[in-house]
Amino acid sequence: MRGSEFNELKAFSAIVEEGSFIRAAARLRVSPPALSQTIRQLEARVGVRLLNRTTRSVAPTPAGERLFARLAVVFGELEGAVAELQAGRDQPAGSLRINVSRVAAMRFVAPILGDFQRAYPDIALTVIVDDVLTDIVEGRFDAGIRLGERLEKDMVAVKLGDELQMAAVAAPVYLQDRAIPRQPQDLHQHRCINFQWPGGGDIYRWEFSRGKRSLEIAVKGSLIVNDTEVMLTAALDGAGVAYMIDYQVQPLIEQGRLVRFLEGWSPRFPGFYLYHPSRRHVRPALRAFIDFVRKKSG
Repeated sequence: MRGSEFNELKAFSAIVEEGSFIRAAARLRVSPPALSQTIRQLEARVGVRLLNRTTRSVAPTPAGERLFARLAVVFGELEGAVAELQAGRDQPAGSLRINVSRVAAMRFVAPILGDFQRAYPDIALTVIVDDVLTDIVEGRFDAGIRLGERLEKDMVAVKLGDELQMAAVAAPVYLQDRAIPRQPQDLHQHRCINFQWPGGGDIYRWEFSRGKRSLEIAVKGSLIVNDTEVMLTAALDGAGVAYMIDYQVQPLIEQGRLVRFLEGWSPRFPGFYLYHPSRRHVRPALRAFIDFVRKKSG
């Protein structure tokens, strides 16, 4: 394979992974017009359209999806071979792509980025914040961070932090003329802020448990969001009752800006895990990242 052909395939893979010509061009350090020309050359050479383009998005065609699936395996092997060479270096190096939910990004990744870059200046780290359950193998990510209950079974999982607990909260201004819920069923008398799983998913049914009793409630409310920060802001503004992970709201409870209730009904559940595909060798860059995140989250 000639060098130009290899570069064309790398460019194609980058576009599919990033879902954008602009982001892929920035990653490859080329201009978007040059990247577009490279893809036109590739499509002309193979004689089939590989990408569907609109003014706002880009996605692989069926032929492009088949090519990308094959390239993911090939490039993975190439990166593994390079990693074995780098393993003998004193300092880990190379590229590292991490996929994280927004909550996990703010809790585990964002606070350590400066320290990590200073500790490992030769690691080129890409962090993609994504609340859709992306297949990290298909997306050619090295690792991800998700809640333990949402992990695929064939992944190697490394626990980060302790168990978590849900918390039902509302602002004092909302509760001023309303009775505080004592039982989960009391929520039917309140305006609740619903959460929709990103990507057009289902509305989350609030889960409660006490002793051997468990139940799910489809709460009512005129506000639906798909972002927990928006939910928190709305709750602080008195829009209604929110149901969130306790660490997100604990400082605001202590400040008196939110009131917590139904704590005895709020279940505990497995916390966050850093996970990656099962491989015989973990690349030094990934091992450094795993160890760094575990140390900082412990």
